Amino acid sequence: MKSLIFACVGVAGLGWTAVFIPPAGAGERADLLGALSKDCPGCNLSGVNLKRFDLTQADLAGANLSGANLHRAKLSGANLTGANLTSANLNKTDLRNAKLAGARLGEAMLFDADLSKADLSQADLAGAMMGSSRLTFAILTGANIADADLADAQMHGAKLKGADLSRSDLSQTILRRAELAGARLEWSSLARADLRGADLRSADLHKADLMHADLSGANLSGADLKGARLLLAKLTDTKLDGADLAATVMPDGTIHE
Repeated sequence: MKSLIFACVGVAGLGWTAVFIPPAGAGERADLLGALSKDCPGCNLSGVNLKRFDLTQADLAGANLSGANLHRAKLSGANLTGANLTSANLNKTDLRNAKLAGARLGEAMLFDADLSKADLSQADLAGAMMGSSRLTFAILTGANIADADLADAQMHGAKLKGADLSRSDLSQTILRRAELAGARLEWSSLARADLRGADLRSADLHKADLMHADLSGANLSGADLKGARLLLAKLTDTKLDGADLAATVMPDGTIHE
C-alpha cells in the first residue's frame, strides 16, 4: 500500500484541514506516461511500458527505468545521464546522440538499437545484448562492456579507450578506426571483425579469438596477444612493435614462441 502524505493547513474561521500532498515527481511521472511531457528527471519509472513513445530530447537524467519497455522508442538526444536502465528493453530504439554517461545498462536488450554518436562514457553495459546495434562514433571511454553480445554491431570510429570488453562477442563487428587503446579484450571473440586502422595500443587481447579478423593498418604496439588466435587474420601494415606474442597462433597456423 502506498503511503499518503498530508499537511495541516489553517484557514481563518474554519480551523485546520488536511490537504493531500502528492509525492515528489508524481506529477511529472503522470504527465510522461500520459504523453503530456517528455521530462521526468530522477523519476521512478521502473517496469513502465514506453514502447514507441516519442521521447526525443527528453530529460530523464537519473531516472529509474530498470525493466522498462522502451522497444522502438524515440530517445535521440535524450538526457539519460546516470539513469538506471538495467534489464530494460531497448531493442530497435533510437538513441542517436543520447547522453548516457554513467548510465546502468547491465543485461539490457539493445538489439538493432541506434546509438550513433551517443555518450556512454563510464556506462555499465555488462552482459548487455547489443547484437546488430549501431554505435558509430559512440563514446564508450572507460565503459564496462564485459560479457556483452556485440556480434555484427557497427562501431566504426567508436571511442573505447580503456573500456572493458573482456569475454564479449564481437564477431563480425565493424571496428574500423575505433579507439581501443588500453582496452580489455581478453577471451573476447573478434572472429571476422573489421579492425582496419583501429588503435589497439597496449590493449589486452590475451586468449582473444581473431580468426579471419582484418587488422590491416591497425596499431597493436605494446598489446598483450599471449595465446591469442590470429589464424587467417590479415596483418597488412599492422604495427606489432613491443606486442607480446607468446604462444600466439599466427595467420599461417604456426605458434609464435
